[in-house]
Amino acid sequence: MAMMDRRRALGALAACAFGPVAARVSAQPGGERFPSRPVTLWVPWPAGGATDLTLRLLAELAGRQLGQKVLIENRAGAGGTLAMPVLQQAAPDGYTIAQMPQPVFRLPHLQKVLWDPIRDTTPILQVSGVTFGIVVPAASPLRSLEDLFTWARARPGELTVATNGAGTTPHMVMDELFERRGLSYLHIPYKGTAEQMLAVSSGQVMVGVNSNGFAPFVDSARLRLLVTFGEHRTRRWPQVPTLKELGQGIVATSPYGLAGPRGMAPAVVKVLHDAFHVAMQDPAHLAELARYDQELAYLGSEDYGHAMRESFAAERRAVERLGLARPATGG
Repeated sequence: MAMMDRRRALGALAACAFGPVAARVSAQPGGERFPSRPVTLWVPWPAGGATDLTLRLLAELAGRQLGQKVLIENRAGAGGTLAMPVLQQAAPDGYTIAQMPQPVFRLPHLQKVLWDPIRDTTPILQVSGVTFGIVVPAASPLRSLEDLFTWARARPGELTVATNGAGTTPHMVMDELFERRGLSYLHIPYKGTAEQMLAVSSGQVMVGVNSNGFAPFVDSARLRLLVTFGEHRTRRWPQVPTLKELGQGIVATSPYGLAGPRGMAPAVVKVLHDAFHVAMQDPAHLAELARYDQELAYLGSEDYGHAMRESFAAERRAVERLGLARPATGG
């Protein structure tokens, strides 16, 4: 009998250690166990792009931990900031969460918005960052970053450059590179990576700047990758230099994470954090990130909140440095 009790106890401990997170959560105030229904994850990018695909897999894996589905809702446009109004208006019950891309920390410094990425959110965890780069059609005579500057200098305002939206990291980086040299280009914003890369690879646009949803186009030799924006060269394209090593003094990886509405209960935040933390380390998710030359950049809830505040302040400084800050309004 004692042996049977011992086995039951060991079995219960094993279930706690390895079972779904939902099996270990305490009930919410009012007695309802969280989650008792599906959670919605808002992705502020079009379906089918690199970020959308990696988050869809992450959501599926996290749902297994939660014991409830995590449903993806796409809300593309406005440079990746359209999930912020959703969070601002949602109940802080844990059933509405969203990806927090870098533009949400930048846009309030560029134009008036009704939301605040710090005030109106509850940090859950940081997941990863992205590899950005500059690409041109495979047949383009532009073979280096310096070639872009030379061409733009000879034909002011004629170089066409596509990004994933006004105010996004690719747009800001290109503005800074060209502003330093007193050069101009014609900016063409796109909502989705796939649409943008098709336009560049077909020659409709001369240059594309985006996250590494361009990978299939580069690997199939439809696009040529001129430079990447990370701290170091990528493992996938080790022959391609970084902006930093070319002496540009720019490193941009746009770390992103997940957050919920302001005022979420700590116990609910912990349930979501734990589920996504387990999910993000799943080999399937790691392999999906690797397809786009991404790696984990995990931060827990408290550290991610600190990083969010730092990003908000850094983006304000960057916008002011480029002379793009919106005018202050009087009370």
